[in-house]
Amino acid sequence: MAFEGLTERLQNAMRKLRGKGKVSESDLRETMREIRLALLEADVNFTVVKDFVKQVRDRAMGADVLEGLNPAQQIVKIVDEELTKTMGEEAVPLNKSAKIPTIIMMVGLQGAGKTTTAGKLARKLKEDENARPLMIAADVYRPAAIEQLVQVAGSIDVPVFELGTDVNPVEIVRQGLVQAADNHNDYIIIDTAGRLQIDEQLMNELAEIKDLAHPDEILLTVDAMTGQNAVATAEGFNDKLDVTGVVLTKLDGDTRGGAALSIRAVTGKPIKFIGQGEKLTDLDVFHPDRMASRILGMGDMLSLIEKTQKEYDEKQAQALTEKIQENSFDFNDFLDQLEQIQKMGPMDELMKMIPGMANNPAMKNVQVDPKDMNHLKAVVYSMTPAERTNPDLLNPSRRRRIAAGAGRPIHEVNRMIKQFNQMKKMMNQMSKGNMSGMEQLMGNTGMGGGGIGGRMQKMALNRMSRQMKKNKKKRLKRKKRK
Repeated sequence: MAFEGLTERLQNAMRKLRGKGKVSESDLRETMREIRLALLEADVNFTVVKDFVKQVRDRAMGADVLEGLNPAQQIVKIVDEELTKTMGEEAVPLNKSAKIPTIIMMVGLQGAGKTTTAGKLARKLKEDENARPLMIAADVYRPAAIEQLVQVAGSIDVPVFELGTDVNPVEIVRQGLVQAADNHNDYIIIDTAGRLQIDEQLMNELAEIKDLAHPDEILLTVDAMTGQNAVATAEGFNDKLDVTGVVLTKLDGDTRGGAALSIRAVTGKPIKFIGQGEKLTDLDVFHPDRMASRILGMGDMLSLIEKTQKEYDEKQAQALTEKIQENSFDFNDFLDQLEQIQKMGPMDELMKMIPGMANNPAMKNVQVDPKDMNHLKAVVYSMTPAERTNPDLLNPSRRRRIAAGAGRPIHEVNRMIKQFNQMKKMMNQMSKGNMSGMEQLMGNTGMGGGGIGGRMQKMALNRMSRQMKKNKKKRLKRKKRK
């Protein structure tokens, strides 16, 4: 996962402030030094680091911070706000044309993931806006580039305009625009050629395509794993083409995150999307505030909720809520949840969005293999209908039979049943606005902890608790009106 190394370093830096009723200037200097080293180690641009540390130090030096209550928490809040500011304050939407089509030009170096990102974006536009995009294959140089685009587009049922590799890319784009006009496509995504490095020929060709198509959006695709080289690439393309936004790819493979923290500050261009996986569903809108929370180990509940909402229909969610409140949640529901979770993405990534679990020491050894999910499902499938609806029936002999039926060891079945009971209890408590269940569960598993990490977790959990209580009041009001 992105930022693991940085998250750990930042948490260690601020953990030293733990338990201090008052933070001295020397404490602050030491913390700032650790933060500076953490950011430099994460391959963040030196100028960006210098400006960031200065801003945090200047704000933290205020008397109201150092002499106030919980100075450590206030410094965490300042770091969070400055990280958000460095990455661009808020999410920036796609530039859209006043009338169709909106033209998006994908640019970037070879191997950065342009073609895959173009497919991900086309899919996203289809899903979110019910759009009818057309993709133009303008990369005639890379072997099999057109075939790759056709394959990607075919998997999401999006048409591709291509004329092979013997036609000039500018001419391909010209004819592609004509076809899009004839077919009334509302989005045009142009997949352009890349090189291993920026060269004059590449830039001249891209400039010609730009002059012809007049794109509403020029999205630069950048490999996050290249660190500061990504920033240099962004500067090079921006100088020649005046890009409108950046897509950071392979963020799931970079534990440092220097590119994400540097690009906006150095180029002034917003990061609009991030790619975190190879599937065509793995493209997310970039939210600086949410990313800052993740970097500080505070989780990202809003993104988790959005992912959940995409996979759940309202009726199903309501039915589940009622079951939890009635304390009638059983293994049939558990099976449904496993299947829904599998659709949402890797389990370990989802868990890290939960406050207190992101980069928690207890999570280091948690590697959720997709096979493990299937093993859990096999255990449930081995239960009788009566056992699924009434977990109290699961005595030792029944458990041995279930283990044999699922082909899993008995201790694995026992562990799953125990976890199920814990989860059921926790969900019931949370549905009533009581977060102590989650806190206790985290404490039992080593995910609580004291110090700054524990406090940040508690802040996030309290925020969740308040929201759930508000929602409960609203539900009760609605019932009274009925």
